[in-house]
Amino acid sequence: MFGKRPSTQRLEPPPLASNREAVEILRVWAAPNDAQQVTLRTNWSDPAVWGLLLVDIARHASLAYEREGRDPTETLARIREGFDAEWASPTDKPEDLSGDT
Repeated sequence: MFGKRPSTQRLEPPPLASNREAVEILRVWAAPNDAQQVTLRTNWSDPAVWGLLLVDIARHASLAYEREGRDPTETLARIREGFDAEWASPTDKPEDLSGDT
């Protein structure tokens, strides 16, 4: 599902990360066999902001695929297909990894 492996395990933080008031809100790690783990911070009082963020992430992904020669409109449509499929029939259930019980 994830395709080619990145050349390193960690991504470089974006320039905004150097702003003292900036906070990391989302981290996702993917492993073989489509396993993934997510850690996040609920940084906003309105959960609708997460919807905006997810769309922004999809658009960033389409730009990354465009740099590889893929059509961004087709890429966004495919991302939406995956989103809708997972929304309709989840392939897994989120697990609390925080250790807080």
